[in-house]
Amino acid sequence: MATERVSAILDGLDAIRPWQEDLYRDLHAHPELSHQELRTARHIAERLRRDGCEVHEDVGGTGVVGVLANGDGPTVLLRADMDALPVAEQTALSYASQETASDGETQVPVMHACGHDVHVACLLGAVALMARSREHWSGTLVALFQPAEETADGATAMVDDRLAEIVGDVDVAMAQHVLPIPAGHVGTRAGPTLAAADSLRVTVFGRGAHGSMPQAAVDPVVLAAMIVVRLQTVVAREVAPTDTAVLTVGSLAAGTKSNVIPDHAVLQLNLRTYDEGTRSAVLEAIERIVRAECQASASPRDPELELFDRYPLTDNDAEVTHRVAAAFTDHFGDRAGELPAQSASEDFSDIPRALGVPYTYWGIGGVDAEVYHAAKVTGRVAQDIPVNHSATFAPVVQPTLDTGTAALVVAALAWL
Repeated sequence: MATERVSAILDGLDAIRPWQEDLYRDLHAHPELSHQELRTARHIAERLRRDGCEVHEDVGGTGVVGVLANGDGPTVLLRADMDALPVAEQTALSYASQETASDGETQVPVMHACGHDVHVACLLGAVALMARSREHWSGTLVALFQPAEETADGATAMVDDRLAEIVGDVDVAMAQHVLPIPAGHVGTRAGPTLAAADSLRVTVFGRGAHGSMPQAAVDPVVLAAMIVVRLQTVVAREVAPTDTAVLTVGSLAAGTKSNVIPDHAVLQLNLRTYDEGTRSAVLEAIERIVRAECQASASPRDPELELFDRYPLTDNDAEVTHRVAAAFTDHFGDRAGELPAQSASEDFSDIPRALGVPYTYWGIGGVDAEVYHAAKVTGRVAQDIPVNHSATFAPVVQPTLDTGTAALVVAALAWL
């Protein structure tokens, strides 16, 4: 019976495919940075109203929530993120972005380099299919379109702006992400799936002087360099081999001229972990090392450490994930499998945690299957397959959209 319901609803894919593909290309050509998703939100709200949803706009800034009520039954929340990245597109697609925008300081290129345009198009397609097939399900479908995932504060912004009041009692929350794996495939994983992430800005202080007189200085460049080297030992010597952590120094800035010793240096660090204990231990180690190296260098001031862009651990509920995985296997067959743990991070889980509901988050493929297979056979997946946030990241339109749309419908129908 469940298979018949799924088939009956997904029979509508042919009817929605033309406008859905056009919408996807339009979104890709007109990306918007975090907290600036005004055009995207407007198009989403228009489409949701067309499908009979109760629409709530400007939630947490530019967020949109569509509520499709269809009698008694559970409430299922499906989420898609909307924002793009400050990346200059190099895909050569006919619908490649030429957009620029202000990031608050300067004008930057903008690109949907992470596939959020795919997510929006798939969720709008799923809502359209469910709206035109009400006789096959009952309950409430909540379609949540979130801003500012890339800055890690869009989910909490919606939570803080009446989200619980809008959605009411939710039974389960789910989301998906397009990944550099073969298009047409879906992958689920119970437990820790996406890493927690912490970015740190570390400012260390020295005493400036002429480059020819280092004895008069406390050189923050040398101090910063010692910190970088010492930080490499944290994962290697303070994290158990059975645990996982990635610690990267992504930026080190100091000075303006070759013969001037500056008075400070700024490092930017990024940490990824899958366990709160490991996360706390590494953060403590970073602070210990920074302070110790400053003391060893006779720094005239205490260092400044600022945490920003913090992402929660995505820890998929086992029962929910197994239920979705079973539904995916029934529908997709051998194109459904297990998703490896991902070192990327997401703020989606802030929403179900705040609402007090279980959740799961899965991956869908976006790479032409033949292209992926050719790269795998030659051992060149890492070299030949563009990943998320790359200037050449370009999911194939199909079967990516069909798969992502079907995955959302299949997952929702496991409850509705």
